[in-house]
Amino acid sequence: MNGRERILGRVRRALADVPPDDRPYEEAVPRHYLREHGQRTVEETVELLAENLADYRAVVHRSEVDRLPALIGRLLAERGSREVLVPAGLPPEWTAATDAVRIDDRAADTPQRLDRVDSVVTGCAVAVAETGTIVLDGSPDQGRRRISLVPDHHICVVRVPDQVVSSVPQALERLDPARPSTWISGPSATSDIELDRVEGVHGPRTLEVILLG
Repeated sequence: MNGRERILGRVRRALADVPPDDRPYEEAVPRHYLREHGQRTVEETVELLAENLADYRAVVHRSEVDRLPALIGRLLAERGSREVLVPAGLPPEWTAATDAVRIDDRAADTPQRLDRVDSVVTGCAVAVAETGTIVLDGSPDQGRRRISLVPDHHICVVRVPDQVVSSVPQALERLDPARPSTWISGPSATSDIELDRVEGVHGPRTLEVILLG
């Protein structure tokens, strides 16, 4: 008997006295938790998102649509970025004001090649105010998961208020469960080794979020 068979055997024994239930799982398991905590206006929800993003050490910017290219160009220049990685569906005008070389995401690019890219610019699928979380789902303006994990600097644009929700349950309602999702709460960080915080181990060291409204 292998490990898989032993585990499944334990599960079967644990369920031996459980009566059969033909109800769908969604009906059989009650979900009485709150969908959001408190009542907030749209403006208050956006402010909460900005506050929690900053609490997770993300750098938060605000911009109007016509000023977005200049802002992205300035952030890339301040970073000293020579190359910027962009997903295929990113609006080209977003990076129109930068001198950095635009690198299109390609399946042929190796992790080593992506590691040499200074910055990446993406959109997002949804942003959760209560947790300060940005969610990417691989849509055309976000690209494949790896492009938001390998480069050291990530600029993420959140459309306000369309892409901002209060809570995780509300975010899940907007996401396609068949798509891969990446949930980002601040820059990559871990404290696994002697409780010392180290940033950039499994993602960017610097996350800059632009609230576009």
